[in-house]
Amino acid sequence: MTIDKKAYLVGAGIGSLSAAAFMIRDGDMAGKNITIYESLPVLGGSLDAAGNAESGYTMRGGRMLTTDNYECTWDLFKTIPTLSDPDTTVYEEIIKFNKRVKADSKARLVDKSRHIIDVSTMGFTMQDRLELVKLTEASEEKLGTSVITDWLSPEFFTTNFWFMWQTTFAFQPWHSAVEFKRYLHRFMKEFTRIETLAGVKRTVYNQFDAMALPLIKWLEGQGVQFQQECTVTDLILAPNTTQHTVTGITLNRAGVEETVAVDADDLVFFQNGSMTDATSLGTMTSPPKHLTKVESGGWKLWEKLAKGRPEFGNPAVFNSSIPESYWHSFTATLKDTSFFDQMEAFTGNKAGTGGLVTFKDSNWLMSVVLYHQPHFINQPSDVQILWGYALHPNRIGDFVAKPISECSGEEILQELCGHLNFDMDETFSAANCIPCRLPYITSMFMPRKLSDRPLPVPTNSTNLALVSQFVEVTDDVVFTVEYSVRAAQMAVYQLLGIDREIPEISRHDKSLKVNIDAVIKAFK
Repeated sequence: MTIDKKAYLVGAGIGSLSAAAFMIRDGDMAGKNITIYESLPVLGGSLDAAGNAESGYTMRGGRMLTTDNYECTWDLFKTIPTLSDPDTTVYEEIIKFNKRVKADSKARLVDKSRHIIDVSTMGFTMQDRLELVKLTEASEEKLGTSVITDWLSPEFFTTNFWFMWQTTFAFQPWHSAVEFKRYLHRFMKEFTRIETLAGVKRTVYNQFDAMALPLIKWLEGQGVQFQQECTVTDLILAPNTTQHTVTGITLNRAGVEETVAVDADDLVFFQNGSMTDATSLGTMTSPPKHLTKVESGGWKLWEKLAKGRPEFGNPAVFNSSIPESYWHSFTATLKDTSFFDQMEAFTGNKAGTGGLVTFKDSNWLMSVVLYHQPHFINQPSDVQILWGYALHPNRIGDFVAKPISECSGEEILQELCGHLNFDMDETFSAANCIPCRLPYITSMFMPRKLSDRPLPVPTNSTNLALVSQFVEVTDDVVFTVEYSVRAAQMAVYQLLGIDREIPEISRHDKSLKVNIDAVIKAFK
């Protein structure tokens, strides 16, 4: 029996898209009663990809997927059909693709002499091992708001393990020890194969085309209403000091303000905060503008909602220090095969079979990856896509006397050629590199108290849920698609009273074999 109530979702990222799907699939809600508001002209949130061969393709980033984790994500995408075949699910397509194109990275780290580093050893000393165990076994209460460097000695941050783990997951030494510990537990199975990334699963195309777009098309087919370029500026709460019930939504559409009435039985889902807020793009000849939340306004609604209401979290913990939460990425559209040919010969990996190649001695701490081609649905066969990023965006380059934050796309490619000893004119004569500044990209890793993140359904909330990387999901890890999807599933099931179990987190850290394998790896 279809439930005759309405749902309003603020933001069209993977969290909201998943929530809408769970409401329809498991909550018997009619798609026509679900409305998703998005301030941007595009859907998909941080799970993005855009462009064309002429003006250049862009991706802000790529999310790591594994089939040994991501329980809620696969639960959802086992029921969402691909764009090309209605009888094949997105999950089935991903599994089939990864059986054909297997990951086995042969060049994870490259030193300043252009030598591929032997990463069969993690490079730990006994002190490193003991400190890592101490951190891993400490309770979250004990870890509190401490940072990774509070628990690990300086030498740890020179190990092969740290360079591979850091660049795979984008950690910085000053990030939350709690989040680092969660990753060590959640991805303990990946610890044993971090040097090859054999556990990582890729999508056929970029994750917008391969995951977000099929989900969007399915939702549209179910009648879900998408309202783009429509900014929600306020959630009106009933004047009740003990409960929180949304009674109205204030919108701004093309400069005109309006209010949508919300019944007490209706549902509201809000994507609080955004790791890709205030993103800016440069060009082949100019760097990106330095934007902040002031220009974007992307944190305003959460800040307004949380003011005087501690149960809605503390956004200031996450958005107050750009130097600690940002990095730069870049996407290069290549019109010839020169770079891919040279990189495949150098690394020993065909495109799509390797992982991040990190230049560990680079001042920018630059990494690049060669995805399986084509990486976009509309990508011509004679075009290739290169993506990379730098974790130290404020440091002067080794070959370009600027930080990457001040570099054009051409200058980024010059720096890359310097690390590889490739000839710039021969390698990138037909390239268009678009730099991307991401000021809040690792903001969810900032040190925080448990109370700084609200629950998916905040305490005393009757019809409002928060779905994002900035809610609290016990034992799970932020900066993953899984975190948003799990938060969405938890919120939908709670508010609709759905009697279906949410997939449990796979506790590979409790497996005897995985633990033994991890110990063996730590002593290599």
